Amino acid sequence: MTAKEPINLLQIPNIEFLANQVVEGFITGLHKSPYHGFSVEFAEHRQYNTGENSKHIDWKLYGRTDKLFVKKFEEETNLRCQLVIDTSGSMYYPEKSFSKLNFSLVAAAVLIQLLKRQRDASGISLFDEKLYLNTPAKSNAVHLKYLMTSLQQTLHKNKPTLKQSQIAKNLHILAEQLHKRSLVVIFSDFFETDFEALKLALQHLKFNKHEVILFHVGDASTEAEFEFSNQPHLFIDSETGEQVKLHPTAIKKAYIELMNQHKSLLKTACMQFKIDYVEAFVKADFNQILYPFLKKRAKLS
Repeated sequence: MTAKEPINLLQIPNIEFLANQVVEGFITGLHKSPYHGFSVEFAEHRQYNTGENSKHIDWKLYGRTDKLFVKKFEEETNLRCQLVIDTSGSMYYPEKSFSKLNFSLVAAAVLIQLLKRQRDASGISLFDEKLYLNTPAKSNAVHLKYLMTSLQQTLHKNKPTLKQSQIAKNLHILAEQLHKRSLVVIFSDFFETDFEALKLALQHLKFNKHEVILFHVGDASTEAEFEFSNQPHLFIDSETGEQVKLHPTAIKKAYIELMNQHKSLLKTACMQFKIDYVEAFVKADFNQILYPFLKKRAKLS
C-alpha cells in the first residue's frame, strides 16, 4: 500500500495498519524523488549537553562514534500536533464511495504514524455541533493506541447524522484548551454559514500562538465542478434533511460561482493570518496531505 493507491474500506483490517503502510510507501517514494530534502530519517538520540546527568548517555554509540549522545525518551517530543476533524453530516458525503469523513480519518491516522516516527506528540479532536472528543497531545504507545481506536470506531460509524457543523464555536474552545503551543491540523469541508465567525475563530488560534494547517476536504467532481448526469436529481441537505428536486444544469453556473467565492474568502483569511491552506480531494492520494504537512513541519523545526 502506498500513498498513491486507491483505498477500499472493505479491505482495511484496521486503520493503524493502513496508515503504517501508507507512510512506509511514502517514505520509500521520498528517497526516490526530488523531495529527498525532507527529513525522513528520525533520530533516536540527541547530542549530550555538558552538565546534564550522564546516566542516559548511550555508551555503545559513544564507542562507535567517539561522540556523546543521550537516548531520547517519549516525553522528549519536538512538536505537539492536534488533529481536528469535522464529523458533521456533510462530511459523510459521498455516501457510496470514500467519504470526506473517511478520507479525513485515514489522513489523520497517517499523520499520527508520521509524527510517531518523528517522536512528536499527537492528539485528536472530533466535533460536529459540539466538541465531543478532545485528547491531549502525547507520544506514548498507550495514548497512540487509544487515538487509533477512536479513529477506527468513527470510521465504522457509516450512518450519516443530521448534526450540523459548528466549526467556529469549536475552534474557539480548542484555542483556549490547547494551553501549550501546538500545530493544529484541521480537516473539514468548511460549510460554515457564518464566515465572519469562522474567521474570528481562526484568528483566535493564531492569537494564542498556535500554528495551523487547514485541509479543505471535498469531492472534486460533484462539489467543486458540480458534475451530475443530465437529468433531474433529488438533492438532500445532509445536515438539515431539507430536500429539493432540480436539474443540475439549471444551477451549475451559480453554484460554482458561490463555491469559488466561498473558497476565495477562506484562502484570503488564511493568507491574512499566515495559515497554510490546502485543498484536499477525497479521490486523490494521501501525498496531497503528507507533502504540505512535512513542509510545515520542516519550518517549525
